[in-house]
Amino acid sequence: MNIAITTRGYKAPARLKNYLQDKLKRLDRFANRIMGVEAILSYEKKDQVVEFKLKTPHKMIIVKEKSEDVFKSIDLAIDNLERQLAKIKEKIKEHDKVKMVENLVS
Repeated sequence: MNIAITTRGYKAPARLKNYLQDKLKRLDRFANRIMGVEAILSYEKKDQVVEFKLKTPHKMIIVKEKSEDVFKSIDLAIDNLERQLAKIKEKIKEHDKVKMVENLVS
């Protein structure tokens, strides 16, 4: 999985980049066909904003979270991505089950 980290308005320390990469690598559990993730870190007034653009072969998922702490924003965005990926994975499983039943019946 390709991970691109972009910061707007400041330079991210190595600790923050490592934390972000470790969290993003966890997403492989939910979808093994993730092509890449673009992480954009920025400020909006007093809030730290984290935006993820996750690319899969069939979908592009965009998640944006903000809070007073960048680490909290990352955690919220990762949780949101995990929920969405799990939902997509479940839909694919259900769709495959329907196809198998249709093939057996016909």
